[in-house]
Amino acid sequence: MTISEKVAYLKGLAEGLNIDTEKSKEGKLVSVMIGILEEIAMSIEDLEENNEALGEEIDALSDDLADVEKAVFEDEDEEDGCCCGDEDDDFFETECPSCGETLVIDESILDAGVIQCPNCKQKFALDLSDDCCCGDEDGDGCSCGCEEHDHED
Repeated sequence: MTISEKVAYLKGLAEGLNIDTEKSKEGKLVSVMIGILEEIAMSIEDLEENNEALGEEIDALSDDLADVEKAVFEDEDEEDGCCCGDEDDDFFETECPSCGETLVIDESILDAGVIQCPNCKQKFALDLSDDCCCGDEDGDGCSCGCEEHDHED
């Protein structure tokens, strides 16, 4: 039973009691209260309808956004050139020579020249002179097949 149906039932009960809404103070009060309840019930039903419509619109927008995200992020995954990632990233991964923990470091730490492992607190320096992002340290060809790197010494 909806709120409107309950209010209509209450109104029917009040009418069945034959309360004088013209002369009786109590009758006037009951009549006004039932009128207010009817308005509240109609407002609630309007809010529920609007809520349902907004939910449907949000679902449609969410589906559209998912399509856009898929198109945008697929384009990033299928970049031309190196498959190893974006060379413009400010973050790099390296492994601690002491404990083997994978560390993610930014360019400012690389510029400092010394890295301290947060896991084992051991300090070490990185040699980036001949390293390729593809792991081809001997310079005889890129292991990922990209042609974006110059592997000549």
